[in-house]
Amino acid sequence: MTIRVVIADDQAMIRAGLAALLNADPGIEVVGEAVDGVEAVALARQLRPDVILMDVRMPRLDGIAATRDLLREGAATESRVLMLTTFDIDEYVYEAIRAGASGFLLKDALPAELVDAVRVVARGDALLSPSVTRRMIEHFVTLAGPHRVPPSLTHLTDREREILVLVAQGRSNSEIAADLVIAEQTVKTHVSRILGKLQARDRAQAVVAAYESGLVTPGPSGAVG
Repeated sequence: MTIRVVIADDQAMIRAGLAALLNADPGIEVVGEAVDGVEAVALARQLRPDVILMDVRMPRLDGIAATRDLLREGAATESRVLMLTTFDIDEYVYEAIRAGASGFLLKDALPAELVDAVRVVARGDALLSPSVTRRMIEHFVTLAGPHRVPPSLTHLTDREREILVLVAQGRSNSEIAADLVIAEQTVKTHVSRILGKLQARDRAQAVVAAYESGLVTPGPSGAVG
């Protein structure tokens, strides 16, 4: 099935470059382009793309506000937002992930990384693997102040909390399965239950919850809080 993408960026050359790279892949089709957040939200609601490449800084409505508007609670959309940024650590990107974005990608990423990022987000996963993502989350959660433990976190079983810690450390399902000596399908089931209990849209929001609650603390290996 072809992955349908909308690109939102106020720079025409950036949009053209991204569109050319993505359209070169037979499994991806760029179905629309927006010059600001207002157009991005309107196009997304009209075209219902699988993925929206959303620039952080745009006129009229920035990428964060557009993401929050598009993915607000109760909104009828299955679209996933992949944030685009020029900087590897950006507080605005962190806010976008809290708003529901599935991850972010640097604008100078290699073509193969761009295509892979779109595929990862389209299948419902979060783009958390790059070390820069974890660094960004750790940095800004540290600045966020005292830990706030959501009541839903207390509903997790010991095994689910263990798996959430590993997810927050950037481990894939296969890596978690190997670490815990369980089947990968079992990990997928646990992750699905974790997302449900935390009312998290995807792994990105679950990771934010893990850091904000203090279950995982910023450090070399993401120590358990």
